[in-house]
Amino acid sequence: MRSLSVADALTVYEDALRQGPTGLERLHAVGEDGSRRQLPIRRWLGTPDATEEAVLARARGPVLDVGCGAGRHVVALGQRGIEAMGVEVSSAVAAIARSRGAIVVEGSIFATPLLGNWATALLLDGNVGIGGDAAVLLRRVGELLQPGGQVLVELEPPASGPHTGRVRLESASAVSRWVPWHFVAADEIEGPAASAGLAVAERWTEGARWFAALRKERRR
Repeated sequence: MRSLSVADALTVYEDALRQGPTGLERLHAVGEDGSRRQLPIRRWLGTPDATEEAVLARARGPVLDVGCGAGRHVVALGQRGIEAMGVEVSSAVAAIARSRGAIVVEGSIFATPLLGNWATALLLDGNVGIGGDAAVLLRRVGELLQPGGQVLVELEPPASGPHTGRVRLESASAVSRWVPWHFVAADEIEGPAASAGLAVAERWTEGARWFAALRKERRR
């Protein structure tokens, strides 16, 4: 039976991305309920595909990419002439993003001082689950939006139900400690959005992935 080292989730995540697209090892997110999903490292390190380009076409600048990872969305928006910046908690991953030309601020979305004048915020790649409570995260993101601003969020398929719990990352050589996560289904986003003062303006599917646009009301 193989012996795996135990590390924090950020370290396992960083190690997987450092390998680059030519040296990928499999990385899985494993839930307390026994669920197991392979994480798309190659996609994270690549450039946006047609599905993501269609989502980015809905963005109005300036754009804040929350949990920007290796920065592919920030770079793609810049190539469209749209002002964009990423927020990334990992210094190592932020460095990867900067090496690709992305503007990135290091730190947690909850602790990093950010001016509240963004027209669009991105919560793609399941990042609405960060911290284990989508309503709390959306409330913070909503504070950073200008009136009439939007959040473009990626969701789980409908009928999969909302699920909160803990997940850990597993690679071939390491397993992480448990971290809280919130999986939000496309037909369950209204509750977290409303509690954050946001309205579901649109919900759609693109390339077998589910998304929604959440709007912040304009001041009257």
